[in-house]
Amino acid sequence: MSAAAPQMHLVRQAFTTADLDDLEGHLAAGLTRQLDRAALPPGASVAIAVGSRGVSPVVQVVRTLAHVLGEAGLRPFVVPAMGSHGGGTAEGQASVLADYGVHERSVGAPVRATMDTNEVGKTSSGITVHLDAEAAAADGVIVIGRVKPHTGFRGPIESGLCKMSVIGLGNRRGAESLHAHPLATGIPEAAALTVASGHLLCGVALVENAFDRPARAEVVAPEAFHATDEALLKLARDLMPRLPLDRLDGLLIDRMGKNISGSGMDPNVVGMWRRLGELERTPDYGWLAVLGLTPESHGNAVGIGLADLCSRKLADAIDHEALAMNTLTAMALHAAKVPLTLPTDRACYETVLHLAERSTNEPLRIGRIRNTLDLETFWVSESVLRDLPGNCQVIEPTTPFGFDADDAIVETCAFEPRA
Repeated sequence: MSAAAPQMHLVRQAFTTADLDDLEGHLAAGLTRQLDRAALPPGASVAIAVGSRGVSPVVQVVRTLAHVLGEAGLRPFVVPAMGSHGGGTAEGQASVLADYGVHERSVGAPVRATMDTNEVGKTSSGITVHLDAEAAAADGVIVIGRVKPHTGFRGPIESGLCKMSVIGLGNRRGAESLHAHPLATGIPEAAALTVASGHLLCGVALVENAFDRPARAEVVAPEAFHATDEALLKLARDLMPRLPLDRLDGLLIDRMGKNISGSGMDPNVVGMWRRLGELERTPDYGWLAVLGLTPESHGNAVGIGLADLCSRKLADAIDHEALAMNTLTAMALHAAKVPLTLPTDRACYETVLHLAERSTNEPLRIGRIRNTLDLETFWVSESVLRDLPGNCQVIEPTTPFGFDADDAIVETCAFEPRA
């Protein structure tokens, strides 16, 4: 059934570097200014809200905030701020944080996880706004938010401080309430209530560069959440890594996962039309096969529905209870639909080639990426090379493109250049 396999080449693209110097010093200075403004009494408790998106470097960020708070005579603790992720349980959410290295020994502050919430109020459009009960009981809350394009909607405010305040810190109840309304308008509206409630001390807004490192960090007062999210979203769009190609006949993705994207595979990379069908098919990567799930996902393969094909090893790694919890909360059942499942990675690759060959009379344009976050190096077939922009260079790989004796795609060092 398989088409003749094209010659595959490893390519490196040069991204604009935008690294933030002295992240810890920047955060410490910003938080100190906010503490001076808030004037909390000695011994006051402060909750640090940490999400499930793998903010980099999350341990360094949380440890710095906890240290500054402790030096100021305050009592910091960490709360998970991840809606219904982690299976929608307190234990599951604490486990997600531990997987990211966030625990009392690493950050110097205890973790207090609960799914209980306090109602903050109701918006004019009928959204009931919730706040994590442990955070609500604190004297102040610090929200950590990675500002970036959202994977399911478009608006002037997408992922960032506002979203973390009402969906992340809303736990399952808050997330369900928000997802029953249009998020583009619901998130800013609900966040205005949380800001007005007086529970929030400040927010730490982070923008990451193409190498998943901080490019910008802002420590802002609650009343600046909306403006900060809107301004930094424009920067995040410019810095977000993408494949430098508008069209492929087929694309292989080695791994998807919740630590990669809220949708497992970022639709901003593989084509937002796969999530929102009314949008133009740009980029259009033809037949999409995903081969594995990251361990950090704990079996939550939300977003698998974006793919056309998947391997049996991925299907077998799914925790259907965790997947159901996430997709039902978000009312995004299409994201949980398991695509045609083939027995091996090699079978997925050969099927992509076969489908692509039937879809075009031109030499096959095939790509392979590690995931939708790590895009400095990627594989493409011979016919794609002529379309690569000037910031791309073909390089010698450490490991050839291929499969092992069990027909699993070789991942170790597969995206590394030869020394």
